[in-house]
Amino acid sequence: KHPLFVTWLKESRSGYKDLSLRGCIGSLSPLMTHSGLKNYALTSAFKDRRFSPISVTEIPRLHCAVSVLTDFEDCSHYLDWLIGVHGLIIEFTDSNGRSYSATYLPDVCAEQGWTQVECIESLIRKAGYNEPVSEDLRQRLRVTRYQGTKSTISYTEYTKATSFRTSHARPLALAQGT
Repeated sequence: KHPLFVTWLKESRSGYKDLSLRGCIGSLSPLMTHSGLKNYALTSAFKDRRFSPISVTEIPRLHCAVSVLTDFEDCSHYLDWLIGVHGLIIEFTDSNGRSYSATYLPDVCAEQGWTQVECIESLIRKAGYNEPVSEDLRQRLRVTRYQGTKSTISYTEYTKATSFRTSHARPLALAQGT
């Protein structure tokens, strides 16, 4: 059992290296890997509120990434983490008692080219907080860092792998007498 996220990325028409986010949903609670992958692959493809559901015409340009999350630790302060190594969960309460929380996976801040402070500010905004962000607010954040292992496959790679397996399954079965 592990927390995991499934991310869908889409190639631009210009090619493989230019990928844009198409959906990303997961769970910070431990899940059975098989059922968690199945559930969040579908949920992130069709129910991420930031995007319309993935269409059949997009499939050839899709990449699917799975991030398995580990090593959750409380941070001693809001800068007690490393860009490109740690994912973050922030939690805080505003002066009216409203609670906020948000997370970024370990690769997000590095991909965006953010500093630690820019990443924290973006997380605060992602959580839905629209007031000015002060140093006092940053100091009051409860920050949890975590690490993850990420695997990505493109639709092209997937079809090659599955066609190889399918094309070799029958001869293998015949050779084994099944």
